[in-house]
Formats: sequence, structure tokens, C-alpha cells
Amino acid sequence: MHVSFDDYEAVATALGNGFGMRPVLVVGDLMLDRYLWGEVKRISPEAPVPVVRLLRQTENLGGAANVALNLRGLGLSVSIAGFIGTDPEGASLTKLLQKADIDNRAVLALNNRPTACKTRVIGDHQQMLRIDVEETAPVFTVTTETLTERIQALLTRRPSAVILSDYGKGVLTHALCQAIISAGKAIGVPVLVDPKGQDYTRYRGATLISPNRAELALATGVAASDLDGLLAAGETLRTTLGLRHLLVTLGDQGMTLLDGGTPVHLPAVAREVYDVSGAGDTVIATVAAGLVAGLPIADALRLANIAAGVVISKVGTTPIGSEELTQALSRDHECAATDKLFTLPALLAQLKRWRERNDRIVFTNGCFDLLHPGHVTYLARARAAGQRLVVGLNTDRSIRALKGESRPIVSQHDRARVLAALAAVDAVVLFDEDTPLSLISAVRPDVLAKGADYREDQVVGAAEVKANGGRVYLVPLEQNQSSTNIIERIRAIP
Repeated sequence: MHVSFDDYEAVATALGNGFGMRPVLVVGDLMLDRYLWGEVKRISPEAPVPVVRLLRQTENLGGAANVALNLRGLGLSVSIAGFIGTDPEGASLTKLLQKADIDNRAVLALNNRPTACKTRVIGDHQQMLRIDVEETAPVFTVTTETLTERIQALLTRRPSAVILSDYGKGVLTHALCQAIISAGKAIGVPVLVDPKGQDYTRYRGATLISPNRAELALATGVAASDLDGLLAAGETLRTTLGLRHLLVTLGDQGMTLLDGGTPVHLPAVAREVYDVSGAGDTVIATVAAGLVAGLPIADALRLANIAAGVVISKVGTTPIGSEELTQALSRDHECAATDKLFTLPALLAQLKRWRERNDRIVFTNGCFDLLHPGHVTYLARARAAGQRLVVGLNTDRSIRALKGESRPIVSQHDRARVLAALAAVDAVVLFDEDTPLSLISAVRPDVLAKGADYREDQVVGAAEVKANGGRVYLVPLEQNQSSTNIIERIRAIP
């Protein structure tokens, strides 16, 4: 499964410039993830358990700290707030934050509370055991007040977004969540939440919350196996709490966005799954990065979907990095281009799905031999007249019939691939007739686009489209741009 973006260039540009290095504040439960790596060669004679021969030990940032590390990996400037203990684990966590250049001035070290630490024993790349050290009781009121003051000081610096990373360890109380959400609204900053527990009233008024399937089931009382019922209950919860978005992560089934309209489902990006730990942290961090860069929510989610696919293919809690996400995005985009090549029956099935989402369908056609900047501008302007652009592409035979045996220069297969690689194009379908009339009649577009060098009465299919309630759009053209001119210049070269 490949991902199709509404504006691939904007996504790639945002990722390439580190999302503008915008500042983000993360508040939540900080953890240390410790890994004991080894090999398994035998079963213990003392009990029916594997014996892991320890080879090495590593420590990573976990919980809210992993959210912050994901943001740093994407290029953003990050501050973090929460609690650690005055123990060796707290010292290790602090060093890791400093090494990652994460501002930890709002991290409080407590004498009466251990640093939350998850120790995983890995044998032959398989998790054998996890040992948790944690304290989940509420923190003393005075300590909470001190944390709140430090968070408020960071909010005066107007971060571009705030993420509440709740692992249920006592940091994100009802009062603190509501104070942060209210402050975010006051300064126009989105507040995103990775939630925990059964009572979501603490997140009332947030911009987005991202429970997984089991978490939403716990919060709504609907069985996780009843996906339709669960999503309906999620929409009710979203409305009740005054949330702009509710994103349900569904593991290998992808994710679904609820925002009051038709639910938007994004299938999972197919990858081999080794370890899902930390995937939720990567999703919330990448969504936040996309939103602060001004990406549409759907494209931010699509990027997060790809990022999650990268991290679950690794063993251990591993943050996403901008370089590997850029590579994954590029690979996916190259593959996705081939997904835009349709036979007519497949196109009609896709059109049905788009129309169920109320997408306006734009159709244009042409030879597109030797694609040039004029073509690119034309297609972008045509796409802007709707939500989906379908391009009817002349076959090689039909071009020869129109322009002679010397054309086309580029084969129909290669012309289709180049068109499909453009972000403005959603579907490419070949037609072999001398005119696209039968194709237009089958597609039944809402908008029929043609270059402004035509009059409306000269456009093939205009009468049929208008009879079906559609309209004709004569697209302004770039001057002095044509394949014929390019061919003539090439032939003139000595």
C-alpha cells in the first residue's frame, strides 16, 4: 500500500527544511528505555525458561522523552517538562536529553520518586521479558505547582505546538491538562494529546487526541472488536469533549481520522513489523511537525503513517530521523506513481470511491509528448478546479494518426509514468480513439479542462459534460511552451 499526498511537494519541502525548526513543547511522563541484548542457546535447567547470554546494554529516551526525540530527529526545536528521580536512571535520562539538544529546564528531579524505567530483555532480536520500575501515584501539590510555573514560562515563548504525552504515571493531572489546553487556546497554539486511561475529560478542548484501538475502547466502553461501533463512539466522544480531531491508530489496519465529516481512513504502510514500541510517539510527533509546518491534516497523517512504518521495522524504541523519513517518502512516492496508472474499469471503481468522499473530478486529455514546464503549470491549474485530476493520455497509435509517423518521441508507457509522478495528477488512463469522447462519457467529470487556446464549442465532450451538470474550464496557458518547439530546436542543433 502506497501513500498519495494532496500536495507532495509541500510535504517534501517541509521535511527538507526541518519543518522550519519551529519550537514545540512536550509535557508528560518521561521514561528511560533500557535494553539488555543477548543470545539464546538453551533452556534453563532450573525452570522452563530461555537462558539469555548478555552481550550488550543500551539506553534510550522513552515515553514523552521519546516524543521529544522524534521531534528533534525531524529537525524541530524542543522543550520538555516532567519528572525524573534523583537516581542513576534519572541521571542517564538527563544526559540523553542534553545529548539530543532537548531543553530540559522544566524537568524536575524528585527525591521521593523513581525515574520511570522499562528494562527489556532481548534474545536473538525477540523480546523475552520486560521489567518496569515506576510510580503512578499523584505527585505532591507543591511539586505540581512548580512544574506548572515552569511550563507557563515556556508557553510565554509561544511554541508552535504543545504535545501532552500521557503514559498514566501521574504527571498529566486533570488540572494541568486543562491549564495547558486553555493557555494554548489563548495564544492560538494547537495542543495534541497521546491519551491514557478511561477519563478523557482532562483533554477537553484539545486540538487532537490520538488513542489506539484498545485505549479508545477503554474510554468509550465499546468493544475493540466492533470497529464501526468504536468509531461512532469516538465521534460522539470528540463532539462531547469539543475536540477538533480524534485520530484512532489501528495497528496493522492503519489509522482513522474523525473530525465531524466522513471518517478518513489511511491503510497501514506495508512493512515487516519487528517492534511496535514507540510507534505512537512517532505518530503524534510527526503529525505535530506537519501541522506546525502548515500541512493539511490529511497530509500530516499520511507522513506520520510512513514514519510509523519505518520505526516498527526496527527492534526497540527508535525515533524517526529526517534523513530516513525523506528516503522512505521518496521511495513511497516513486511506488505511488505507478498506483496512478489505471485501466478504464479500475478507474471507474476509483472514481466511485472518490465520489463517495464528495471529491470533485476534473478531466483533461492530451499527448503530453516531451513534458515541459507549460504542461506542469497547465495540469496544476486544472487540478485546482477540483479535488482529483484524471488525465486521458493518447496512445502511441492515436498520436501517429494525429501528428504523423515521427511522433510520439516518448512512448505511451514512459509518458504515463512521467505524468503519474506529478503531484497534480491523481489518475492516468490511456485511450486509443482519435478523440477522448467515449472516455469522457465513461468518466462523467464534474469539470472538463482544456487549454485556453480552444473555444468552448471546440472542446470535445463539452456538450456531454454540461448536459450532466458539469462545466468546462479553459485553462490559461504559459506562453512559448510547446513540445513541437522543443523538437524543432533539437533538430536545428548542428
